[in-house]
Amino acid sequence: MTHRRTLSLAGGLAAAAVLAAPAAAPALVQVDKGIAGARLGNTVAQVHAALGRPARVQHGRNDFGSFRQETYAGGIVVFYEGSRTVTSVVTTGLGDRTAKGVGVGSSEADVRAKVRGVRCETTAGSRSCHTHAFTAGRRVTDFFIKRGKVVRVTVGFVVD
Repeated sequence: MTHRRTLSLAGGLAAAAVLAAPAAAPALVQVDKGIAGARLGNTVAQVHAALGRPARVQHGRNDFGSFRQETYAGGIVVFYEGSRTVTSVVTTGLGDRTAKGVGVGSSEADVRAKVRGVRCETTAGSRSCHTHAFTAGRRVTDFFIKRGKVVRVTVGFVVD
């Protein structure tokens, strides 16, 4: 009888450990789609449903018209050109990664190896690896590189 209780207790502890273990974190950088629940084309309400209320909201005008910029904890900034739908999402936070683990802090070599179809280049003294050409209307994911490491990831529509 003691042997049976020991096995039941061990089985119960194992089951509890599995249930208590955190689920694998979702890939928060979705190449050419969005970051952390803010997807290109989302409305303000959709982003708030996914991320909650921003820590800071700014409104303004630029060459393309009015814009809205929302800043969230963890280094996430969401831009709405025309103040209605998401046109780009930026992260400088260490926690946001692609499904293969690429994000802020990753090496350029990791970006090249783990993000399909990226092109790395230096333009006007700035280094980045990006998907697709910077053509107006195109969705692009850009991994901005300093000293060989990603310091910022942007997913957005090319505006001009």
